[in-house]
Amino acid sequence: MKNLIVDFRIHNEESEYLISKGYNLLICPPSNLLYEAVCGHPDMLMHILDHSIMVHKDMDIEFIKKLGSLKYKVFKSNSTLQSSYPYNISLNALCIDNLFVHFLNYTDTNLLSLLKNKKIINVKQGYTKCSTCIVNNHAIITSDLSIAKTLSLEKIDVLLIPPGDILLPGLNYGFIGGATGLLCDNVLAFYGHLDHYLYGKEVLKFLNKHKVEPAFLRNGKLIDRGSLFKV
Repeated sequence: MKNLIVDFRIHNEESEYLISKGYNLLICPPSNLLYEAVCGHPDMLMHILDHSIMVHKDMDIEFIKKLGSLKYKVFKSNSTLQSSYPYNISLNALCIDNLFVHFLNYTDTNLLSLLKNKKIINVKQGYTKCSTCIVNNHAIITSDLSIAKTLSLEKIDVLLIPPGDILLPGLNYGFIGGATGLLCDNVLAFYGHLDHYLYGKEVLKFLNKHKVEPAFLRNGKLIDRGSLFKV
């Protein structure tokens, strides 16, 4: 069974699409420690690192057991999530190939202790995973200039797009990383459709360049649901 971790507010149309493709959905339990707009976002509440998963220390115990049953080693964070930035970003790091990228002043110490054979890179964008759509191990899409510059220096192909035009109810706008997630090596899921995104043509061209197919989970504008994680 192919498993995906998703926000509890996933739209029926989105979940039906994924289930029809043979995926089992694991609904990420929300945390009342975060503000409502992001309280169920997987990329705020956990970090997946190879065969380990770091969850925030107050994660629902039944969900932890479920992750453990998938043959992952599950660890708890040292820090407690808080509602305001930067104390809500401790797990919102980016892992791509052999790189670990985050605002290291606020990365959870237990997460840092798990890093093996990773080059650790500091950026000033704390919402690092939210801000970054992973296309493959050598290509990303972001609207954050500091992430774009840093990863370009690491020989990652970067599509830099303007911010905005992604929904995040309760906030001004969401991020491209939070609106996407890889279903497999060459299929990238979108919460919404690129036909309704200002920079959709640029994104499609970039995906074609890297031979990655888009999977549109729903017709309509892109919405940030805190990334989609394959486990």
